[in-house]
Amino acid sequence: MDTIKVHDKTFRLMLHNAEIERAISDLATKINDDFCGQQTVPLFLSVLNGSFMFAAQLMKHIRFPCEISFVKLASYHGEHSTGNVTELIGLSDILIDRDIIVVEDIVDTGKTYGTLLETLKRYSPKSVKLATLLLKPDVYQKEYTLDYVALRIPNNFIIGYGLDYNGLGRNLGDIYTLIK
Repeated sequence: MDTIKVHDKTFRLMLHNAEIERAISDLATKINDDFCGQQTVPLFLSVLNGSFMFAAQLMKHIRFPCEISFVKLASYHGEHSTGNVTELIGLSDILIDRDIIVVEDIVDTGKTYGTLLETLKRYSPKSVKLATLLLKPDVYQKEYTLDYVALRIPNNFIIGYGLDYNGLGRNLGDIYTLIK
């Protein structure tokens, strides 16, 4: 489908599933290069809800012993960021002296990741790295290192591949951008 309607908005196709999954495979290769052969077991920490499809596809390509857990944070309402990050499900895993790889669906301003990073630092991890499916470099405002970025996109509102508009669109295999 070239265009879809979700609630009251129309979206056009931006990224095909094959392009997304190829970028995830390439990203996993970089992570494997960095972590294969380590004696410790890294923890992938997936930020719900948006990263669930990305995390599942990424894990299919990881070639070293690892664990995965989930945390739920929110900063969007509708198509706009609220500017506030709310922790909805807390951290329950032992993070002390662990290599943590945060798995995010999208980084725009960086506020959500910054809030999570500050929270994680309180648990004294060995390291914290970020793997994000999408980055909006034009609006990124933080100075945190973005270790693994699959795709860079313009500052458009998007849905699909885990991202939603008011609860709908997460199940789409492609990524669509809002037609204004």
